[in-house]
Amino acid sequence: MAAPRTASQRPEPKRRFSRPVFDELITIQSDHAQRLIQRGLYQVSSALYAIDVILRIIGNNAEMDQVEVIVNTLLNDFALALHQEQEKMELLRTQHGITRIPRYEAPRTLTVHVYSPQMGQYCALIQSLDQLMVTIDTLWMNGVLASNQRVNAAFAWRVRLLRIGREIINLARRARESAQRQGRADEVAAETGAALMVLDHAVLEDDAAAA
Repeated sequence: MAAPRTASQRPEPKRRFSRPVFDELITIQSDHAQRLIQRGLYQVSSALYAIDVILRIIGNNAEMDQVEVIVNTLLNDFALALHQEQEKMELLRTQHGITRIPRYEAPRTLTVHVYSPQMGQYCALIQSLDQLMVTIDTLWMNGVLASNQRVNAAFAWRVRLLRIGREIINLARRARESAQRQGRADEVAAETGAALMVLDHAVLEDDAAAA
């Protein structure tokens, strides 16, 4: 009978790359911003994570720099436009002497696992868009904006951020294709398959209640 293998003789399991991460707790108030969670936050966070993992595996510094510039430009341009719109809406609120801000009946609380600066910035954009929607709703509730102005503004900003998300998702797709051409698709799948980007606290509460 063969002697059992000692710990030093046993094959070591493949160790996952130990990545730095921030756990960001956010609360999204408005329905308009909440609609971006499923179609934006989940998918884009996963895409940004995949981009970071794939480029590290491929090890192409020039490609890393190129993708980083593209993503940063997309996010920074949107952040600037969003800030300018928020300032315009806040000026309207000040001019009309509005101090009351509505409460929201079903805010949504999430924990976002932030693995990169770009992921943190995208998470911040969702929150900034939510704050803009709160300001727009405030102006509408106080009779400053008409209903069609409120709806059109919410739709336009949501679509704009969704388009940025689609561009980021396409970058992740092209990065996966590049890894596949290099024969490293399995390595990418192993590194990206187990990552959890967002925890929805409402889902956790529902699961706990069901249990």
